[in-house]
Amino acid sequence: MKIKKIVTTLFAAGVLASPLAYATNGMNLAGYGPVSESMGGVSMAFDVGTAAVMNNPATLGLMSGSGRVDGALGILAPRITSKVGGMTAESNAKAFFMPAVGYVTKSDKMAYGVAVFSQGGMGTEYEGNTFMSAGSGKKTRSEVGVGRLIAPLAYQVDDKFTVGGSLDFVWAQMDLKMALSGQQFGDMVAGMGGSQTFGEASGSMIDGFGAMVMGGMLQAPSATGGPVNWGYFDFSDSGKFTGQAKGSGMAGKIGFVYKIDSKFSIGGSYHSKTSLSDLKTSGASITMDANVDNNVLNGTYTTAGMAGAYTAVPVAVTGSIAVKNFQWPDTYGFGMAYQASEQLMVAVDYKRIGWKNVMKDFKMTFTADAASAQSGLAQGFGGTVMDAVLYQNWADQNVFEVGVAYKMDEALTLRGGLNMANNPVPDKYMNPLFPAIARNHVTLGVGYALSNVSSVDFSYVYVPKITATGGSGVSTEFGGYSGQLMYSYRM
Repeated sequence: MKIKKIVTTLFAAGVLASPLAYATNGMNLAGYGPVSESMGGVSMAFDVGTAAVMNNPATLGLMSGSGRVDGALGILAPRITSKVGGMTAESNAKAFFMPAVGYVTKSDKMAYGVAVFSQGGMGTEYEGNTFMSAGSGKKTRSEVGVGRLIAPLAYQVDDKFTVGGSLDFVWAQMDLKMALSGQQFGDMVAGMGGSQTFGEASGSMIDGFGAMVMGGMLQAPSATGGPVNWGYFDFSDSGKFTGQAKGSGMAGKIGFVYKIDSKFSIGGSYHSKTSLSDLKTSGASITMDANVDNNVLNGTYTTAGMAGAYTAVPVAVTGSIAVKNFQWPDTYGFGMAYQASEQLMVAVDYKRIGWKNVMKDFKMTFTADAASAQSGLAQGFGGTVMDAVLYQNWADQNVFEVGVAYKMDEALTLRGGLNMANNPVPDKYMNPLFPAIARNHVTLGVGYALSNVSSVDFSYVYVPKITATGGSGVSTEFGGYSGQLMYSYRM
């Protein structure tokens, strides 16, 4: 009963504190659970505890004893700096915390349980006095977080072969405060001469906007100006562990482990693509700093026509946002583990993460509230719709992982590893709000048995700095570290 109470408490904490995080294999963590993470992320062919539910669920069948409870807390500490034309913007998003909890029981040939884990995500935050605000003076930020409630099952077919799988309830949360310069906004609109190099904007809101330009109510595009000085998308809450736009869905995993002999094992897994609903919120706004004809502002436009002089006016339109078809990719993994001696184990894994299929573009649909709910010039956009697309065109990611564990004595185990991957984000479409560009990781860790039934494990990951320059000329430097601490109780 005491163990059940502990599990219930940890489970509730994991659900309530599903984090928004910045991960390092694209939007994935480099490793799940400190045992795996400290060894470069390897996990396919040996026991990594309840973190198997995020790696290869079949390895739950390798667990000794009748069950275990794991409670973990991780930290991601990215260091992100963006530069352009001698200007520098440093991200203030430097610490994201990630709880995780798992419970597994083993009965005869079956192992099953429940777990809550953070999948990953990304996040940045730049002050309003940096170039990232595009002249708006407003803070820009992004936070994406994905978590999973997982029900795993592993079955030992015989002494050598174990299979496993899981059914995953997945939820995603997102915040976004994004500023675009007038030039960037105009480039997204084909009807206003935009080349749509990095994205596109369309819909009845854009049509109405174009009609206002054609009618002279807004300044026409010219060499010295245009209808918009800057635009600002805003849906964001104040919670450290929640995002304003939310969605949920399902996914699953299957895997196997095969013991070739007493020292050598192989394993593999497949993680399905998620089926998340659109991420939605009603608390959104789009603000356009528009150059409005003075006769419109003083109420004489209909009788006096155009004044030919314009005043910059922020037009804030309230409404709802739906982030369309945001999904987590499928992943294939295969690996092997070799127990070279009683003290030394070596493991190697390969993973292929299918970002190309899910990160072709980032789509948002903004639906303005009714005119009666708007104020000022925003009433003219009441009930209209804007479809916005930011091109991404990520590539699939190949991840190579190698790790070692050395048992110093009955209590102490030392671990180390490397995690090496290609950057999935093409330079042309790299956005400083979404710089998931990390490649290589150096990992270290330690495990210590407190008793026959309890232990602690710790991992540390160093991410060497990498720089990428986007098509807009902004260069972004990414580096930092991450770590996880886990307490385990075995039954």
